[in-house]
Amino acid sequence: MAPRTPPPPGRAVRLIFDLSLGRMLWSSRSLFTALLAAAPLVLALAGRVLSTGGVAFAGSSGPADGLTSFGVLIMLVYARFVVPVAAVVLGTSIMADEVEGRTLTYLFARPVPRWAVLAGKYLAYLVCTALLVLPTVTVLYFALVPLASVGATFGLLLADLLALALGIAVYGAVFALAGARLRRPVVFGFLFVFGWEQVALLLPGTVNRVTVAGYLEALIPHDPPGSSGLFGLGQLVGDKPGVPEAVLCLLVVHAVCLWLATLAVARREYVE
Repeated sequence: MAPRTPPPPGRAVRLIFDLSLGRMLWSSRSLFTALLAAAPLVLALAGRVLSTGGVAFAGSSGPADGLTSFGVLIMLVYARFVVPVAAVVLGTSIMADEVEGRTLTYLFARPVPRWAVLAGKYLAYLVCTALLVLPTVTVLYFALVPLASVGATFGLLLADLLALALGIAVYGAVFALAGARLRRPVVFGFLFVFGWEQVALLLPGTVNRVTVAGYLEALIPHDPPGSSGLFGLGQLVGDKPGVPEAVLCLLVVHAVCLWLATLAVARREYVE
């Protein structure tokens, strides 16, 4: 029997993407991510019901207005918690789930290059995570910001969505590399997000420039009310990078991590 002709690279990526997206969307990891992303919206709506002025946060003198409430939730909850955790949960599974389930050999047995397997599964991660996280941010904006202020502040929502989308992409690349190289990538992911990054953001000088979170926060156009608490401390001692520097550095991290992940997938022997 003649060997099967490999499909063109673009079609190979599309085949893996189609195969992976449905499985990822209906997985328990995606259900967890959906609940995680929706939790701030539920809490914010509950706060609106209990407070006529908005949601009250530590460090503010009273209930915050809708736009301030939205900004604090983006900075403290979505950028620092929801997006990184979603990336840990779904990004590490890009390759690790196939390895743990011993199904990766079936993908590699197909007439597609290994890099196309990683590329297709990474694109499925991007689409899945963006669909689970970004719509809740949009709903949150319209739930908190008065309609009279939408015209003047809608650009902030677009900037937030772009920043969070870039965060999803970069964190996903970091944890895709972890999933391709490490036996326990989820453990590494949570240590990285809640260990190293949280400590580095509180250290003085330019230490925050070796974190994804430090650059991501530079892209979010919101200033939280007050300067108390860990967030305020991080803002006081950290040297915040500019927007062009933040975008460039995040794109470099994204490209390098995906390249290293591709090398790991191409060279590693996954069958034990």
